[in-house]
Amino acid sequence: MIARRLLSTLSALAMLSLAALPACAQDGSFDAYMRQVAAKARAEGVSEATISALLTGLTPNDRVVALDRGNLSGSDTSGFPPLAPYLRDHNTAARIEGGRRAYARLRPIAAEVEARYGVPEPIVLAIWGHETSYGAVKGNFDLVRSLATLAWEGRRRALFEPELIDVLKIADTGVPRSELVGSWAGAFGNPQFLPSVYLRLAVDGDGDGRRDIWNSEVDTLHSIANYFRDAGWRRGVPWGVRAYAPNSVNRAAIETRMVSPACPRVHVRHSQWKTVREWRELGVIPQGAISDDTLAALFEPDGPAAPSYLLTQNYRVILEYNCSNYYAMSVGLLADEIAR
Repeated sequence: MIARRLLSTLSALAMLSLAALPACAQDGSFDAYMRQVAAKARAEGVSEATISALLTGLTPNDRVVALDRGNLSGSDTSGFPPLAPYLRDHNTAARIEGGRRAYARLRPIAAEVEARYGVPEPIVLAIWGHETSYGAVKGNFDLVRSLATLAWEGRRRALFEPELIDVLKIADTGVPRSELVGSWAGAFGNPQFLPSVYLRLAVDGDGDGRRDIWNSEVDTLHSIANYFRDAGWRRGVPWGVRAYAPNSVNRAAIETRMVSPACPRVHVRHSQWKTVREWRELGVIPQGAISDDTLAALFEPDGPAAPSYLLTQNYRVILEYNCSNYYAMSVGLLADEIAR
């Protein structure tokens, strides 16, 4: 969800001016479009005071447009880069140790969160670690301006216009403009929620009357766990386990026949679903604790000669947070390291 993974490769594009880019998909002026948004927000109950305070005098952010265009043009379609370098870059010793320190410090809350939502605390902490380095890097883009720019630009208006109206609704609850900052793509707070996700799933875990995913560690952990429960996390089932897959396994025979309607390039890399018992019969032996009745897919991200994994339905829940095998694998493996 967070856009920081793109920033290092898009720094050159970030300095481009709007005039240097192709014309926006929307022919109307930015001000005229903001008046349309104001009318829609008003119809959805946003107060006039909030509309005026947040939309008056707003201008498009050239850097946001450049980053968004770079995101489009920079997408890889030629193959699958190896997982191992990604893991080295993201599951660093510092990130692992940071997660372990947070786990030790927040252990009493961990038990409450896991009991309430059924989501293991190491998974929740791994999301927090990947998204914002446990709250250290949350982004400094003005959310209203970023979302307004992305909605006006037009390429993904169906996504960003509702998010813009939702961030106005958040402001209407009393959240100050100074806290409404985050990634260039509109995600914010410790878990990098989009505004619509915040309104639907953020939790006041500490009972102070505010869903504070910016400053409250308790609210942050409850909110991430609530997201996972809502996405279908199954209590007591691991995200996946390392597995031994011998050369005798006929890889062609276990290729998936399904085409996922969402993120097909992610799911096409997973095998057919089989029970762990069936995998054992084929010679695939799990290297961690997992029930023989659990359905799992075989994933060999760097080929048969590299580490293999049996992935469960809970792995797909991690993909709901960010539909990338690299992201989901690194979250699962980071959680395992935190729990050691």
